[in-house]
Amino acid sequence: MATYCLTVSRLQLALGHGARRLHVSAALSAKAKVAMSRFESNSHINYEKLQSNLNIVRNRLNRPLTLSEKIVYSHLDDPAGQEIARGRTYLRLRPDRVAMQDATAQMAMLQFISSGLPRVAVPSTIHCDHLIEAQSGGPKDLQRAKEVNQEVYNFLASAGAKYGVGFWKPGSGIIHQIILENYAYPGVMLIGTDSHTPNGGGLGSICIGVGGADAVDVMAGIPWELKCPNVIGVKLTGTLSGWTSPKDVILKVAGILTVKGGTGAIVEYHGPGVDSISCTGMATICNMGAEIGATTSVFPYNHRMRTYLEKTGRGEIASLADEYKDLLVPDAGCEYDQLIEINLSELKPHINGPFTPDLAHPVSEIGSVAEKNGWPLDVKVGLIGSCTNSSYEDMGRAASLAKQALDHGLKCKAQFTVTPGSEQIRATIERDGYAKILSDVGGVVLANACGPCIGQWDRRDVKKGEKNTIVTSFNRNFTARNDANPATHAFVTSPEIVTALAIAGSLSFNPETDYLTAPNGEKFKLEPPTGDELPARDFDPGQDTYQHPPADGSSLRVDVSPQSNRLQLLEPFDKWNGKDLEDLQVLIKVKGKCTTDHISAAGPWLKFRGHLDNISNNLLIGAVNIENDAVNKIRNHLTGEYGGVPDVARHYKKNGLSWVVIGDENYGEGSSREHAALEPRHLGGRAIIVKSFARIHETNLKKQGLLPLTFSDPTDYDKIRPDDKISIKGLESFAPGKPLQAVIKHADGTEETIQLNHSFNETQIEWFQAGSALNRMKELQH
Repeated sequence: MATYCLTVSRLQLALGHGARRLHVSAALSAKAKVAMSRFESNSHINYEKLQSNLNIVRNRLNRPLTLSEKIVYSHLDDPAGQEIARGRTYLRLRPDRVAMQDATAQMAMLQFISSGLPRVAVPSTIHCDHLIEAQSGGPKDLQRAKEVNQEVYNFLASAGAKYGVGFWKPGSGIIHQIILENYAYPGVMLIGTDSHTPNGGGLGSICIGVGGADAVDVMAGIPWELKCPNVIGVKLTGTLSGWTSPKDVILKVAGILTVKGGTGAIVEYHGPGVDSISCTGMATICNMGAEIGATTSVFPYNHRMRTYLEKTGRGEIASLADEYKDLLVPDAGCEYDQLIEINLSELKPHINGPFTPDLAHPVSEIGSVAEKNGWPLDVKVGLIGSCTNSSYEDMGRAASLAKQALDHGLKCKAQFTVTPGSEQIRATIERDGYAKILSDVGGVVLANACGPCIGQWDRRDVKKGEKNTIVTSFNRNFTARNDANPATHAFVTSPEIVTALAIAGSLSFNPETDYLTAPNGEKFKLEPPTGDELPARDFDPGQDTYQHPPADGSSLRVDVSPQSNRLQLLEPFDKWNGKDLEDLQVLIKVKGKCTTDHISAAGPWLKFRGHLDNISNNLLIGAVNIENDAVNKIRNHLTGEYGGVPDVARHYKKNGLSWVVIGDENYGEGSSREHAALEPRHLGGRAIIVKSFARIHETNLKKQGLLPLTFSDPTDYDKIRPDDKISIKGLESFAPGKPLQAVIKHADGTEETIQLNHSFNETQIEWFQAGSALNRMKELQH
């Protein structure tokens, strides 16, 4: 009865005195239908259905459930019949919505167009954030991007309108910030075509990064497959304070788990320390969970999330979440596959890098470590913002340090850039004075976009090959990622530490103990940063940058010019011929780390993301060839000459020679970009054989009809020579759990046979046999 009365009182509060004239049952019915977002009044949150599904699963499993299990299992297509075993079975799921950034949306929408379907089956959005290059500052960079990318933006806007997809125009902000502000909510399951989609876990959501083909499945209304995740628990105790920030939690976790320690698992944060972290701070932690290979990360619903929902105009969702809170927190006594404990009161500020995001150092030690390793101590550029750290709180805390420096007559010694996460954040920090303080200390405010974080940075202060150090509040710091310079030592840390190091100009500066010198000779220490979690005067939404799709877009046209070098309609890949793959030429045997940046570089190549043939010219140009330790230099075994990887692959394809790539551990870590799978398929690749895969890349390869295979014995990697040919046997009886054989044929005439493992299930084998998942989808339509 108390809940009933409370609901009625909330209704009267929300609806005003007019609620008196409503019949109570009608009012309750109206209240029960809470829209998923302010843009989709006809799509409602259905906690009741999720609870019903969960009850079925709970009765079957008969054990306490983790939060991630509750949300994932409540989205099962068949909760009564689905086999559920962590780390083993594949789940068929029904996500609530899809989000795509503009670089990956091009290929996703081209694939959706190829499917022949008239309209998306779930709420979906496109976000223009990846194609804006940082040069001189926000307004000029944005205007130039609109001119340079007009063809792509027009394609995405018109495709969105025709097929029912919401379109966020360039300048709106970074996809993950827009999702947090508008679409994420406790208990939602969202898939996004970007590896940092887990950002939404800061609002109690299960948000998972995928390739475009996975997004097409969900937009087509087909159940989406995910291997049942293990669950890693991170128990937080104590309280954040002083210089320690939410970013330090994930920097510490990355140091513990490494870049592949979270593979196949959801990281679930819990414990009394959670309440000391803001909602946007939780999002920061979940965002960078992508760097440990995690499927996603999530926090339990609490009052910090409620406050954020209310501040972003979603009080109704918060009230509904309150009523279903048991669905949105873990059960007492639930068990994790691995448990990590972190005392926030003892956690120190961290900085990770260079060249990998899991090389963790306390800030107090980085100076001596850098000196020992010969890393440049002078900080050339400090960069704050990005999808990981661009909240109002982040900007406020950075501004508090900048203000202290200005008060003592100091500006940044290093160059300093600021990337607002969204138009709403930009407008609000401008209104509240943070933007001016950050500009006055020497900062350049860039466009509301990804910018330098993904390599969209026209950097001119150092020459390519010049050794230098930058510090960022980004999430990823692979070699050459930010500025295309392999000699740049990039370190990731919190916005507060970036700001302090940019002011000091040195990696050896420890803001907790060291002094700065003012122009008048006065020595002073920076006080620990402070900043409001949320603006006291609510957010300023800024400019309206959203295009709502029409109710019926069937009469609209989406044109792709055959002469375009930016967009290209897709042709179906060839079907499997029913036989074993014989005499595949080793294209390249890759040495060491091979991320999706190595396989399909971003930066200037982003402009070709909608044109498969053109972007295939960057295939594996960053991978190290074990034969000569060179990049983009491999032997063409048909001519005997050396050439670039894409050129040799094209030559093999033209001459009817299929090929295979050999790789090391965690192959394909990093971005969700499916181009890293589309390109080898397009240029004649048939299989990728490695020691281990990153989750998203392995799935993307399967979707495009390639064979992602792993050595049963990792030392078999050493048996393969760069000039070998490989035959893959056992495909005529290809079955889940049944290994394949590889016959290695050496140039000297000798042969070796090894065993290869795979993780294909029956549905995925059908993708391979049809030539791709998209081909199989079309077969099933007839």
